[in-house]
Amino acid sequence: MSNQTGQVIVWDPFVRFFHWNLVAAFILAWLTAEEVWSLHEQLGYYILVLIGLRIVWGLIGTRHARFADFVAGPGKTISYFKSMLSGRPEYYTGHNPAGGWMIIALLFSLIASGITGVYLVESPDSIWEEVHEGAANLTLFLVLVHITAVVAAGYFHGENLIKAMLTGKKLERKSNV
Repeated sequence: MSNQTGQVIVWDPFVRFFHWNLVAAFILAWLTAEEVWSLHEQLGYYILVLIGLRIVWGLIGTRHARFADFVAGPGKTISYFKSMLSGRPEYYTGHNPAGGWMIIALLFSLIASGITGVYLVESPDSIWEEVHEGAANLTLFLVLVHITAVVAAGYFHGENLIKAMLTGKKLERKSNV
């Protein structure tokens, strides 16, 4: 593409550590939910610790890790969705507005899963079990939407965003938003 200026480090080591540890922990927690309660519980606490660290990093971390960099207001978010519908989504070196809001939704659904899991351990009540499963199912749904959107955005922009989350490097473009 003519507007490319090269690759830059966008996802710092902590963001990549957080992301892939969260992926692994969520998958293992999902797989152990019915069979290995002690491991499932430990993974839930680990996920809550990871999220706590990510929230701190979202406030004080590197540029593209900060919530202020990617949590957009309604106007910018609507504009981004319109550009997506046109088949020519605006390019962002960091997270685009849709991705930013997905991160917030995933964090909240994971926090809800974790907190209801803690209540479930402390007070094995069917209501907590139902809410915990509902939050976990919502998280799984959001993960699937997230993966689909990452693949689609990568396609539209001609870059491998999964590789970018492994290496930390993304394309930087002159027409960057």
